[in-house]
Amino acid sequence: MKRAISFLLIPVFLLLSGCGVQQAQEQFFTMDTVMSVTVYGKGAEETASAARQVVETLNGVLSRTDGNSLISQLNAHAGDGTAVELDGDTLELLTFAQRMARLLPGDFDITIAPVMDAWGFTGEERHVPEEETLAQALALVDSEKLLLDEAAGTARLEEAGMAVDLGSIAKGYAAARAEEVLREAGITSALLDLGRNITLIGSKPDGTSWRVGIADPQDDSQSLCVLSLEDQTASTSGGYERWFEEDGVRYHHIIDPKTGYPASSGLLSVTVISPDHLLADALSTALFVAGPETAMELWRSRTDFELVLCTDQGQLLVTEGLEAGFEFRGEEQGYGYQIVRR
Repeated sequence: MKRAISFLLIPVFLLLSGCGVQQAQEQFFTMDTVMSVTVYGKGAEETASAARQVVETLNGVLSRTDGNSLISQLNAHAGDGTAVELDGDTLELLTFAQRMARLLPGDFDITIAPVMDAWGFTGEERHVPEEETLAQALALVDSEKLLLDEAAGTARLEEAGMAVDLGSIAKGYAAARAEEVLREAGITSALLDLGRNITLIGSKPDGTSWRVGIADPQDDSQSLCVLSLEDQTASTSGGYERWFEEDGVRYHHIIDPKTGYPASSGLLSVTVISPDHLLADALSTALFVAGPETAMELWRSRTDFELVLCTDQGQLLVTEGLEAGFEFRGEEQGYGYQIVRR
């Protein structure tokens, strides 16, 4: 594994053959996943490197496993009354996370960290927790006890043992910041792959749309469909990403904040497509927990995202805004699909 990661850390610079457009690609490992930044245009090498640096820097700021991060400091002072001073990135993320928790109460909560730890998903020793252990951890999950003072730029956790985990939104935020760097440098064609969070800047250099495959959650080497997209982020969450098996039962890492157990909502995966990176990242997790009915109800109430839901009944539910660029490929795997309309 170490040898593979070392290879992935080597930047790869290529020339797009045939049309003379500069291309640069950086591959790297951060936020516990393999990422890549592919940039086309003048100054591609420098801007790809700058975008990577932004993502890696944010990992150091937002990771709760990095003892020097502001999130680690916030967690370390839980319950002792200390208001931790935050930088703009961290305060913005915590504020957004609270809005999401209020939008989908019980389906999204960044104070889920104690429950994640009880299951061992933070480290390598994964196991089904004892009921008492899980109940104690679940009692600490409450975003309303994350107290933010936006004017002062501080935050504190009200109860000892509480902890914040930004894993459900950090990649979306990193994508937004990386895109800012690219846009400011004049880049109009790029692809950011931040671990099942795909951000598409403009179109491909030849003027055609990017084509993004949605994986079969039961065999992620196969695609269920392909979407044609421009200037969007596509974020996918599914129970097939991180899991373990105990006594013949499979347990995945997307925890339902209401129960403390892996979410079981009738969905195998959720893909959210939106120009809002943070919204796409957060909703893919929250709606996987919430289930298809809540997902479609929220979609019908808004106009800033589209959905591809894969149900445990073998159906793809695709919202109408994606229909024109949708290509179904799941028939051989036994799936069907439905275009959902408002």
